[in-house]
Amino acid sequence: MNKTYNIVLAAICAALITVCSWISLTVMEIPFTLQTFGILLVLYTVGGKRGTISVAVYLLLGLIGVPVFAGFKSGPAALLGPTGGFIVGFLVCALVYWLVDSMWLGKLKKKDSSRFVVCLIEGIIFELILYVVGVSWFIAVYSRNTGAIGLGAVLSMCVVPFLIPDAVKLVLACTTSLRTVRIVKQK
Repeated sequence: MNKTYNIVLAAICAALITVCSWISLTVMEIPFTLQTFGILLVLYTVGGKRGTISVAVYLLLGLIGVPVFAGFKSGPAALLGPTGGFIVGFLVCALVYWLVDSMWLGKLKKKDSSRFVVCLIEGIIFELILYVVGVSWFIAVYSRNTGAIGLGAVLSMCVVPFLIPDAVKLVLACTTSLRTVRIVKQK
């Protein structure tokens, strides 16, 4: 595959994730954004390796100060705050997606008939990992800065309000990827 093509593709995908992160509605302390939709769509469309590189580019841009995160935030403070675990979790999820997709689930996606179901399974795995990383991070940072907080309280703030919206975004990403995967050159 052409190296220039892959670089441009990673830049376009990072830009898509950025735009999706800017579409935001804050509920309690956590912004509800389209980031997960953008990241899942990127992973489903360009694959695990190129998708993970795109997510890494997005995170690096935010880390060096480009306002790519929700609410136009950037820098180390955005990553080190209580919700930073969800942002860092995107990279963890992308890496796991790459691993799972390359090992066995990706082979099932070659058939159009099973692609949607496989994408849903991968998306559920993605969301579960994201919740575990984000909630763990939130508890650690919140406890260090404010005081102890229980798992139930964190789940009610960081997970429960987002279950239905995240499920909708997951289904939309699966559906959209059925079309977008056809326009991107595969490995």
